[in-house]
Amino acid sequence: MALWSDKKDFIFKAVEEMYTDVASRPGAVFHFPTGRLACLFVGYPADQLDDLPAEATESFAGVGYPFAADVIREGATVLDVGSGSGTDTLIAALLTGPAGLVYALDMTKAMREKLHRNVAALKLRHVHVLDGNAEQIPLPDASVDVVTSNGVLNLVPDKPAAFAEIARVLKPGGRLQISDIALRVPVSEQSRADPRLWAECVVGAVVEGDYVAMLRAVGLEVDVIRELDYFAGSVSASTRRAAHGLGAHAIVMRGRKAAVAEPAE
Repeated sequence: MALWSDKKDFIFKAVEEMYTDVASRPGAVFHFPTGRLACLFVGYPADQLDDLPAEATESFAGVGYPFAADVIREGATVLDVGSGSGTDTLIAALLTGPAGLVYALDMTKAMREKLHRNVAALKLRHVHVLDGNAEQIPLPDASVDVVTSNGVLNLVPDKPAAFAEIARVLKPGGRLQISDIALRVPVSEQSRADPRLWAECVVGAVVEGDYVAMLRAVGLEVDVIRELDYFAGSVSASTRRAAHGLGAHAIVMRGRKAAVAEPAE
């Protein structure tokens, strides 16, 4: 058993504390890029950000531009795993239109409260904010058309469980767009055993090939469509060194859950 597996509660607590800080102090400087400038750095078009409340983008802490996958359609039901203050949730809601439905899942109270305010500011009636984490998604089987996530799954201790949950809630033929951190060099189990390091978006990440393999193991076909030297945007020299040593980088993936096979005649 991995050394860090019995520290799951401490890992979640460390992550929650970090992102409470991001929500509460949007003007602060963190070891990872945040805010509207971070959105622009990872690839969001400025005109798309202009449609959102400033309170949404000011606490952005994603690592890529998952909408490059172009899988959300009008009228779709979407789940945003790790929604934060709502940059991606709100973009998804604008893409689905009022005929759609967007679930925003986050375990950090301060982020959920901020998201509620942003949803109200845009007068969106088709966004539902959920309290929870990726290892236990509070939705029924086969209930969403698209899952989106940005910079979150690297923070989850039990990734196979989270990936299985994503596959469970996706409808057959459902689509997936993920931006996340991946590595080229594995992290030692000793480093993974330190809950404080998980919130820094490096030691919780896995080697890119293993990431893709875990998604495919639960029936999700995925392809990496973009890569970015995300940590080049960090103001912390120690974070940049650690990321460089592990080959840490951001990836954007497009994926699909297999449709139900047609019955033989």
